[in-house]
Amino acid sequence: MNLAVIGAQWGDEGKGKIVDLLTPHVSIVARYQGGHNAGHTVNVGDAQFILHLLPSGILHPGVRCVIGNGVVVDPDALFAEIETLATQGIEVGDRLLISDKAHVILPYHRELEVLAEARRGDQRIGTTSRGIGPSYEDKVARRGIRMADLGDTSDDGPLASAIRQNVSARNRAIGGTETDWRALHRHLRAAWARLDRWVGDASLFLTRAMEAGQCVLFEGAQGTLLDIDHGTYPFVSSSNSTVGGLCTGLGVGPRSIGAVLGIAKAYTTRVGEGPLPTEQHGAMGDQLRESGREYGASTGRPRRCGWYDAVAVRYAVRINGLDALAVTKIDVLDGLDEIPLCTGYRHAGEVLTEFPSNAATLAACEPVYEVLPGWSSPTAGVRRYEDLPPQAQAYLKRIEAVTGVPISIVSTGSDRADTILVAGGLIDRWQAECALASK
Repeated sequence: MNLAVIGAQWGDEGKGKIVDLLTPHVSIVARYQGGHNAGHTVNVGDAQFILHLLPSGILHPGVRCVIGNGVVVDPDALFAEIETLATQGIEVGDRLLISDKAHVILPYHRELEVLAEARRGDQRIGTTSRGIGPSYEDKVARRGIRMADLGDTSDDGPLASAIRQNVSARNRAIGGTETDWRALHRHLRAAWARLDRWVGDASLFLTRAMEAGQCVLFEGAQGTLLDIDHGTYPFVSSSNSTVGGLCTGLGVGPRSIGAVLGIAKAYTTRVGEGPLPTEQHGAMGDQLRESGREYGASTGRPRRCGWYDAVAVRYAVRINGLDALAVTKIDVLDGLDEIPLCTGYRHAGEVLTEFPSNAATLAACEPVYEVLPGWSSPTAGVRRYEDLPPQAQAYLKRIEAVTGVPISIVSTGSDRADTILVAGGLIDRWQAECALASK
């Protein structure tokens, strides 16, 4: 009965809305990777909530939210997010649990990331420069600071020693104005006074909850093609955003995952650098961007836009074992006479139907398109599948055929109510199982 929600493209697929939509059927929502570079936007009526670290389930009273050990946490960003939600009438209270094994993003991580991007020049990755990558680097290099470490408030204990050593390394790497490790130590002491109530053993909590029959919604950030191992390396994030990161990022076994739902837009977007085979430049790219309001929730950066790439999504199906898709933003395609759909790539005289491992190869690929008829009747706000224009239904059916999995959800607008649940689909069945389990 536990469900994983995974981005099936380059992030920004609409995971926040889908998690928010499904949360009423579960007791717990657990986030397993990434940092506050994520931006999950949820619209409820006239209110808009933008979440970066907190799981999208936090908008629902009574739901417990978990930030797993695979997430890197900037305490200042977390406090700011909690305070913003409070002004919008959402109180976190005791509904949050942060893994004591989660690593901490510190101010020098942000400085190091800005410097690293500048040094790359034309080869820059296009990061958010929020310290995510350097924090993961410290984790892998075994010099990171974890949430549990913040409980050491002594003047000369292990935490003070680690901060002193790391700040010294930062000062050597950056030069110029030097960071005062003592000031940082005092800052972390103050942060721990606020964090203490939320920090604990997330793996144990989730295991006991599942043993007691509680349903869990697992929430990923970014998307499959930004995964550090399986994405378009090196133009990727610093964590495992695919389903494998769920187990390592929360401390749960693979049998905890009942089903996997992939989220994909009805077209394709990407933020930052790296190959995007179906990218549209000029008027069409601008039209998709403006119609879809394709600007980053975390940074405000304009997203690059292109047509639906079935090769990329088929790859996400394979890597994650997707059981079904949720297709979002189909309303953005309203009014187009024709809609190209990429089914393969042409490279070096051959047609590729599998996603290349090498980013340079992908960048040299030319998309092979099928062209489907568009529709003039609006899909925006439609809430029954049969009320979609016939051409829109045909487009969705073709996505199912070329991607290889059924569509279980269709999103027709930004509000949580502008959603179609496909009768008899994965989510329709999953909701029924959750309802039965709760009795």
